[in-house]
Amino acid sequence: MSEQSGAMARPRTSTRDTGEAQAAVRAWLRTRVPDPDAEVLDLAVPSANGMSSETLLLTARWTENGGPVERRLVVRLAPRVDAMPVFPRYDLAAQFESMRLVRDHVPVPDVHWYEPDPAPLGSPFFVMERLDGRVPPDIPPYVYGSWVTELSPQARSRMQDATVEAIAALHRIPDAPSRFAFLDRETPNGRSTLRRHVDATRAFADWAAAEHPSPLIDRGFAWLDANWPSEEGPTVLSWGDSRVGNIMYTEGTDALPAAVLDWEMAALGVPELDLAWLVDLHRMFQTGAERRGVPGLPDFLRWDDVAARYAELTGYHPRDEEFHRVYASLRMSVISLRTQLRAVHFGEIAMPDDPDDLIRARCDLEDLITA
Repeated sequence: MSEQSGAMARPRTSTRDTGEAQAAVRAWLRTRVPDPDAEVLDLAVPSANGMSSETLLLTARWTENGGPVERRLVVRLAPRVDAMPVFPRYDLAAQFESMRLVRDHVPVPDVHWYEPDPAPLGSPFFVMERLDGRVPPDIPPYVYGSWVTELSPQARSRMQDATVEAIAALHRIPDAPSRFAFLDRETPNGRSTLRRHVDATRAFADWAAAEHPSPLIDRGFAWLDANWPSEEGPTVLSWGDSRVGNIMYTEGTDALPAAVLDWEMAALGVPELDLAWLVDLHRMFQTGAERRGVPGLPDFLRWDDVAARYAELTGYHPRDEEFHRVYASLRMSVISLRTQLRAVHFGEIAMPDDPDDLIRARCDLEDLITA
């Protein structure tokens, strides 16, 4: 996850020393490959995206079957407790398994190893291949000027369609409730998939705001209860963090998904969860740009266009736009509150008198629930 401001500095995401991490990864790798002299080269922390899990980029080199092997790898780690994690729970095994199961349906990096033992690096982690491509930047957001704004309108339309196609492909995976049952965080107890998803978000909000309750977030959940859909969509695998900033796109004149990334928010859900998240996170970027006099991309990722393309691909017509966009904005508000509380924790900002002032783009949720 990442923040929504156009001019913010990159918040702290790690408390690890990269030199120590490189030595630790090297020692661990030598237990996984048949070479006691395996090496880890050029370990680095990415500078553009990612706010919740920690990421290390590296090249590993070893000898196997008499010949040299070199792999460009990504290590995804659960954050340590002293990094004040964004989420209360980091199920790396579930992320690893989700990526393994969806690989036949959408492009994702090959996952190589999962390490549940926190001893080697201080927290559990998994290792996957590192792919090449381009990602819409978060800081500053791509709408302020980036390779996305430089695409032709036709290429950007194809990028939008291909993004919706990737989401539709995930939602078409058969037998999702049984195949991805390990992602269901709440006991069913006769409650619907959507209700369980909201219940889990409510529990997350209570945890995130335990010391600094947010009246705005409480109002958001009350709005959901008062405006609950009369008919919910089918149960599907919800990617969760379904935004263009979590997709690596191909180079060139056409930007097509080369890798669907960041699976820590994956869950069982309904189709509108991913569609509304895709639309609303772009809308938050776009609204921020317009308030600063930047034109941005007003014709990109609009609900009607996204929903129409999804219906063409799946035969299912997304509904209850207002509800799901409020829920998307509310979920983002909870994450924003937590990430800003992390900034307070690390001394990067001061704690305001009103906890709601920590919610970046709070006006987006306020506008939605008071319209």
